[in-house]
Amino acid sequence: MTKRYHHGDLRRELIRHALAEITDNGVAALSLRELARRAGVTHAAPAHHFRDKTGLLTAIATEGFTLLADDLEAARERGFIETGVAYVSFAVEHPAHFTVMFGPGADDVDPDLAAARDRAGAILDEGVADLPHPPSEADRDDAAIAAWSLVHGFATLWLTGALSLTSDTDPTATARRIVNALLAREPDPTTEPPHQREGPKGSPDQSH
Repeated sequence: MTKRYHHGDLRRELIRHALAEITDNGVAALSLRELARRAGVTHAAPAHHFRDKTGLLTAIATEGFTLLADDLEAARERGFIETGVAYVSFAVEHPAHFTVMFGPGADDVDPDLAAARDRAGAILDEGVADLPHPPSEADRDDAAIAAWSLVHGFATLWLTGALSLTSDTDPTATARRIVNALLAREPDPTTEPPHQREGPKGSPDQSH
């Protein structure tokens, strides 16, 4: 017997089942017909909320970027380091969303998805100004890409199991140490390569 839903409940239920399926078996295994079966509705029912699989993935990606932007915004007042940590924390807590957000399948030109994605990106871009050593205006875009690459790369490596870490390692605490070490530490002139240090007369040190 099919279930009866109040208006709007079925859409949320289908997304919930889709996220569970992605977590267990990946995006490729996702099927609207199977989701309808799990939800206890006719196979045509999902079409009232999502025209096809692309529509479903677009809705999941939009929801993901909205949740990510909310988390980044809440962390922003604590500085860019914590904003980066919030990015990693989101990925760890919402792995299915994260997979869809940065994978193929969603409609990238969908206006709602584009708006949510741009909002999350803008918070990261603006946060670069909060770094202990903010970049110049000319270097700001490069700095934002570098910072995003750092937290996104760590999150991806963590989710794919590529990091050789123990099972009890806290990904958020680890991310905080890494981001802080690379983005917040004062430059140490004693660690510069010899060819970058000057000799007593102002010329490059040629000693061996």
